[in-house]
Amino acid sequence: MRSLVIVRHAKAASAGKGQRDYDRPLTKRGRAQSERLRVWASDPQALGRFGPVTALVSGSARTRETYAVAFAGTPFVHALETSDLIYNGKRDVSGRDLLAELASIDPVTESLMVVAHNPSVLELALDIAEGPVAALADGRYPLAAALVFELRDEPIGPGPYRFVEAFVPED
Repeated sequence: MRSLVIVRHAKAASAGKGQRDYDRPLTKRGRAQSERLRVWASDPQALGRFGPVTALVSGSARTRETYAVAFAGTPFVHALETSDLIYNGKRDVSGRDLLAELASIDPVTESLMVVAHNPSVLELALDIAEGPVAALADGRYPLAAALVFELRDEPIGPGPYRFVEAFVPED
């Protein structure tokens, strides 16, 4: 089974005086959330069973740091692509925009992962879901959450896709 793993970045610090939103790093809590994701990604009975993935990561500091702490160097990730096109600090990035970027890197031979921002990840998950997703029942995408959808053995498209499982770090 091929899968799509949609990850919202972990908790980031507020922008300091003169600091760009793009450069915001993870907080201590965000690093702990990312470390929990790493445990799951390294476990072949947990999130790790959905890899290996080709990962698409927003170029912002908090998404790159989430990726580095949670996934870099694990067997879960086979290839990495970064893109400033999916950073929504300069323009509104829709779920369809994320889907188009994923389609541009889809090897159609393995699973995919995107590490990006809200509300883009929420919109993507809701747009492609075959039915309700319990982890999103309150209308929010939890920080550092990884939601898994089952892909067909064809290029990724608008779906619908079956929701499989959610991995949500405790705060």
